[in-house]
Amino acid sequence: MKYLIPLLALVFFLGACGQGPVSEGPASLEEKRALLKDKQAQLKELNSQITQLEKEIAEMDPKSSEKARRLVTTAPVGRTDFQHYVEIQGSVKADDYVDVTSETAGRILRLTVDEGDQVRAGQLIAELDLEQLQKQIDEVHKSLELANTVYERQKRLWEKNIGSEIQYLEAKNSKERLEKSLETLKYQLTKSEVHAPAAGVVERVALQAGELAMPGAPIVQILNPRKLKVTAAVPETYLRAVRRGERVRVEFPALNLEQDARVSLIGTSIDPANRTFEVEADIQSENGLLKPNLLAVMYIKDDEQKDVVSIPLEMVQQEVSGKDYVYIKAEGKDGPFAKKVYVKTGESYNGNIVIREGLRGGEELIMQGARGLAENELIRVQNEDAQIGQNG
Repeated sequence: MKYLIPLLALVFFLGACGQGPVSEGPASLEEKRALLKDKQAQLKELNSQITQLEKEIAEMDPKSSEKARRLVTTAPVGRTDFQHYVEIQGSVKADDYVDVTSETAGRILRLTVDEGDQVRAGQLIAELDLEQLQKQIDEVHKSLELANTVYERQKRLWEKNIGSEIQYLEAKNSKERLEKSLETLKYQLTKSEVHAPAAGVVERVALQAGELAMPGAPIVQILNPRKLKVTAAVPETYLRAVRRGERVRVEFPALNLEQDARVSLIGTSIDPANRTFEVEADIQSENGLLKPNLLAVMYIKDDEQKDVVSIPLEMVQQEVSGKDYVYIKAEGKDGPFAKKVYVKTGESYNGNIVIREGLRGGEELIMQGARGLAENELIRVQNEDAQIGQNG
């Protein structure tokens, strides 16, 4: 109760000083200046008494002083390797996308697959009607019979030195030409069945039963869903940042899925329209979730720094003048207090920022409660967090 007596006296003194309106005081400018100087001296004396009282109270009741300190949390600043990535939007493409085509013209009699069916390499896809081809074979057979007869007669005459050599050679050539034509038609006749050249999933059915299949025109398209790639148009400013064979991280936002991929192709030219070059990375779709044209984000590492100080970006504050600073815990005669440290920052990524100057590592960075702190303000540390400074 001893320290309450001067405190009450101070309250009565303040009340006495505040009695009476200011307008009842001196009217002249000089008198008002004199009164202001006197009040300022009184205020200085009051502040001195308040400080003394607070000190005496703290000595008599340490718990009340501890409660008055700002509650904060801290974490030791560490040194780490910092990595920066550039995010490029891309899409999934099929790397193994084949057309199933016929080698000969013919009407489709039967189609054995539908869209979405799984097929294996060599599986029957379609049967063709080659009746017209059979008729052509029959016609060639008739022509070949006549050609053989003419050839045999010309041969016997030539052996008896009757007739000219040119007649014999023409007959022989006609027979051999028809034989080759017959051989070709018979080979085409074996192509009445169209088989899958590779395993995969039927992505699209281009022709239906009853339609005419032509050589080179796709009947169905087959996609190998386990052999996909991500393609992205990368700005030319990152031309030095990506290399063939290096690893990149690929994210698929729609699936909340990501995986590492290897760069398989880098475009050899710059697109003059948007100043980008193409980058491809092979990916795997073991569960079948990845589909062609699915949106993807490719993360390409364009900067890496070894053994640097990196702290959470939100811990860096800025003065009106533009200077960046952080608060660290320091020890004084009255206990821990907030020390203001000016810093120079570098690159930032994924919520972390590099500190180039101001911190060396090992300092106790004030985390929660840092906003609103005043320089040299006494603090009370609630707990010690894990070491900060993570790879970007």
